[in-house]
Amino acid sequence: MLAGAPGTGKTALALGVSQELGPKVPFCPMVGSEVFSSEVKKTEILMENFRRAIGLRIRESKEVYEGEVTEINVEETADPLGGYGRTISHVIIGLKTSKGTKTLKLDPSIHDSITKEGVSVGDIIYIEANSGAVKRVGRSDTFSTEFDLEAEEYVPVPKGDVHKKKEVVQDVTLHDLDVANARPQGGKDVMSMLTAMGKPRKTEITDKLRTEINKVVNRYIDQGVAELVPGVLFIDEVHMLDIECFTYLNRSLESTLSPIVVFATNRGVCQIRGTDIMAPHGIPVDLLDRMVIVRTMPYCREEMMQIISIRAATEGIEVDQSALEMLGDVGTRASLRYSVQMLTPARILAETSGRTKITQDDVTEVDKLFFDGKASARFLVNSEGYMK
Repeated sequence: MLAGAPGTGKTALALGVSQELGPKVPFCPMVGSEVFSSEVKKTEILMENFRRAIGLRIRESKEVYEGEVTEINVEETADPLGGYGRTISHVIIGLKTSKGTKTLKLDPSIHDSITKEGVSVGDIIYIEANSGAVKRVGRSDTFSTEFDLEAEEYVPVPKGDVHKKKEVVQDVTLHDLDVANARPQGGKDVMSMLTAMGKPRKTEITDKLRTEINKVVNRYIDQGVAELVPGVLFIDEVHMLDIECFTYLNRSLESTLSPIVVFATNRGVCQIRGTDIMAPHGIPVDLLDRMVIVRTMPYCREEMMQIISIRAATEGIEVDQSALEMLGDVGTRASLRYSVQMLTPARILAETSGRTKITQDDVTEVDKLFFDGKASARFLVNSEGYMK
């Protein structure tokens, strides 16, 4: 758990963790107040996010025909129903790789896929043997000198045989499988699950269904077909959860299928929601025992200046060194968030004066125009009767 005052970088640390993990590892951020809904149970929302943070990497071996298209011939016959029309009887496609060539006689239904993908002679394609799905990869690099300017993506001619086995890796989360199988259609094999994912529907996901999916997932893991990828669930403002949620978290954290859970809070000793008990961070002691607590400290002036300069560079704002030092002083006096918010009005003020770089005078004027939270609180205390 990350515990510290507001503006000490707890959420920024969590985002840094998600970037470090990369796109293949699930990262699910949520806020404590999200669980309160008039439609869905609190525990259901928590479990949904738990399942979103657990990934499953499914490896599947497919038979494919891959190569550069050397010929496409559409064979037609007279319409069996009579009349003057003609129907496609079969499609002949020639594929070439660095090792050899092969001519395929394909079902007429594949002709629609070929037309839809815009396949022509010289393209690199692959055809799945089981489903007949056609995928255009790109244009063969042997045609790269055909035009001076071309928006086409050129790919090298595939190596090996035309007919080969290809490993396909797909990353899904347990929540995706839950949603896909809320109304099961088809078998319980991997392809049925993945196909069902594309069909949107809204139904209740029961514990019984989740248990069945866990059994199937465990079987795939034992067979070596799939690999479990535990992700990270980040719950910000965890003190907003109530005693029911904390009790549910105790049970969920002990489950075999559980992600790494990172909490964040800016509260000290406060009341646990739903009870009259005072506890550190508003969290029950039995849940605190399961945590490793990291204390986040406020930034010093030099660190604030560095963060502000990085933010300014990201937004394309030029800041003078003296202005940067003053923004650091403002951040120390008020907060880092307030000094970062001052960048935009200071830039507008500089542009109004015909300058591109923010100076110390711009920061001083903006600081006079606006109040930070602490200054506003002092103003209210000293001016009794102004706002009631």
